[in-house]
Amino acid sequence: LGQTFQVTSQEATKLSLAFSRPPLPSAEDCRKLSEDVQNAILAVATVYYWLPKGQGTTLRKMVRDATTEVVEGMIQLTDTILNAPEESLSQEQLISTGGVWEACEQVSNLPRGEYNQAAVVSALAACLGVVKDAVEEMEHALVEGQDPYGDIMEDEELGFRGNRDTYWSEADRQLLSSCMGLMKASKACLKKVLAAVKAHGKADSPEQIAQLDDLADIANEISPSVDELALSMYPPVNPLAVRLNAAKLASVLKKVLEIAKASHVCPPSEEGWVQFLTGAVDHNMNKVKNFTQGQL
Repeated sequence: LGQTFQVTSQEATKLSLAFSRPPLPSAEDCRKLSEDVQNAILAVATVYYWLPKGQGTTLRKMVRDATTEVVEGMIQLTDTILNAPEESLSQEQLISTGGVWEACEQVSNLPRGEYNQAAVVSALAACLGVVKDAVEEMEHALVEGQDPYGDIMEDEELGFRGNRDTYWSEADRQLLSSCMGLMKASKACLKKVLAAVKAHGKADSPEQIAQLDDLADIANEISPSVDELALSMYPPVNPLAVRLNAAKLASVLKKVLEIAKASHVCPPSEEGWVQFLTGAVDHNMNKVKNFTQGQL
């Protein structure tokens, strides 16, 4: 795969240089350039299709995304050259050429060694980064006395800064503290699962590969669930909407913990944090239910 990406990068350079200054290539040269580009792209696609599905869906998706980026980059470069005025090197052509180079360099970021285990580690780490950012953003907004819309200019839709719909009441803050507990549990959950996959994850058998893929699939649901909960936490707060989104997130977290516990990445030494985090999710969800019971 690395070789085919490198050849594609070189063909993009040749194609771009051929149309960077006069005289333009002859019809025969254009035919040869086109053949070389097509062969390079076919080689990239062929190597992707050679990847056995049994090696894991997480790995396969990463390779597919990298391959698609290369193919789309080359299409964009070709379109740019075809649509550019004759005998001129446009800024768009330079950007498109750099885009192909960048896409081809992504092969160096693809997993190595225990391929699917490394792919799942990469996927979990990406999820953790997004959730960390969401937690920090909400913590910052919840600072006592802070206006969550302070960075937005006053306008007709939001009204004046004194509009109570732009601030949290004390009751809102009590409810949101439990939601923050769930968001922090999400971060802890991903952190622990990531560490367990790094320490114990294997891809030696179809069963182990499938278990890793299941973990990656369910972990991918955490970030959107955290985002939905966070959005519903901004004023004016609808307690029932908050409760619904909190329940969705709690359900996803419980599923992650169940799948982790049943998999090979969770030997007896790891069961303590699974139990602790399951309790933390239940505790915070019960508090959310108590705060919103009167709204039902």
